[in-house]
Amino acid sequence: MEDSLLAIENLSVALPSTRGRFVRIIENLSLRVAPREILGIVGESGSGKSMTALAIMGLIDAPGARVTGSVRYKGRELLGLRPRELRHLRGREIAMIFQDPMAALTPVLTIGWQIDEQIRAHESLTRTGARARTLDLLDAMGVADPKRTAERYPHQLSGGLRQRAMIAMALSCNPSLLIADEPTTALDVTVQAQILELLRSLTRDFGSAILLITHDMGVVAETCDRVLVLYSGNLAERGPTEALFARPGHPYTAALLASIPPLRGDRLARLPQIAGQPPNPAERPEGCPFQPRCAHAYAACEARPALVTRGDQDIACVLAT
Repeated sequence: MEDSLLAIENLSVALPSTRGRFVRIIENLSLRVAPREILGIVGESGSGKSMTALAIMGLIDAPGARVTGSVRYKGRELLGLRPRELRHLRGREIAMIFQDPMAALTPVLTIGWQIDEQIRAHESLTRTGARARTLDLLDAMGVADPKRTAERYPHQLSGGLRQRAMIAMALSCNPSLLIADEPTTALDVTVQAQILELLRSLTRDFGSAILLITHDMGVVAETCDRVLVLYSGNLAERGPTEALFARPGHPYTAALLASIPPLRGDRLARLPQIAGQPPNPAERPEGCPFQPRCAHAYAACEARPALVTRGDQDIACVLAT
């Protein structure tokens, strides 16, 4: 996609280990996000979803971390930008909804002050104007008493209210790219539906693109245009949502979909599960990283699989050839 809003090529993130060597958390990941597109990133915990988001935002601050490859936003390379240049982009152009709002929000400042600050840092608004927008945003998030909530501290709010405040902050400047890391965590089904509709309206009304990180395949099916499946820091499969759900090409994708409770037919006594655990990145197999847990593995899987294109889907599996 030449008109991609975000283009990532061969992104790798390596962290130093106690043994004096580097461990690759993300390995040669490539993805593209077009304007007005919602791209879902799915995978088990530890697959590298959040690490990918932090790399895009330039927020990997671990001592000695190595981030290589290319992350281009509107044609501009983000890797290597100075902190001041990144601060200008964050919030205004690229915003992020963090997975843990309690850790992301400042505990000694009120919710309203923190959202006000985000708005005033990027918009030419008075303190009164910023507070008015803050209250409108909290109201749009389904907060029953926006004024009272804005005057409270994070520890005085429930997990759901903290999450809604975090989403309000991320949306405050109508960013062109929104990275949503588990945005509906701790929210009930009704509020979750409201938040997802708000995200869809952001793409529809403002032309924003969304990178949606989630473990909920139902959210992906309802919201996303395309899906990228990560496993142990590696791309397993990517493609249009409808095609991927109908014809999963990678055994890992098929296993994730099989673990969803069926809405029709007989109730299963036990849901299918993926045997074993994801590998430690420091002990990742040299071949296909999913090989030790795959029911279809054979000798050819001992070599790292190439990415195979099948229709609109890209699949990193020898079975797709």
